[in-house]
Amino acid sequence: MKPICVPCQRFYRPKKNDFPFVEGYPNPSDTKPGKADPAGWHPYKLWNGDLWECPDCSHQIVVGCARVHESEHYMEDFADRVKARGVTLQVNDS
Repeated sequence: MKPICVPCQRFYRPKKNDFPFVEGYPNPSDTKPGKADPAGWHPYKLWNGDLWECPDCSHQIVVGCARVHESEHYMEDFADRVKARGVTLQVNDS
């Protein structure tokens, strides 16, 4: 079943398959999640998922993530892979 936008009562539509995003990790333990303290987060893992969008309100979600990450911060080519994939989203949550 497709994801559902509750406020719009519509199914989301696939916008981009194989959507790359980075999972962040906090520097100090008191770093706030999300957009509240972006400087306190660092790129950790490169993941792929599917980007979906509501046709009415344009709300977007990422679902269907891979079971294994594509790359991790300690790997030699991590930064190059992130750049090559054109990552536009870093998730700052633990």
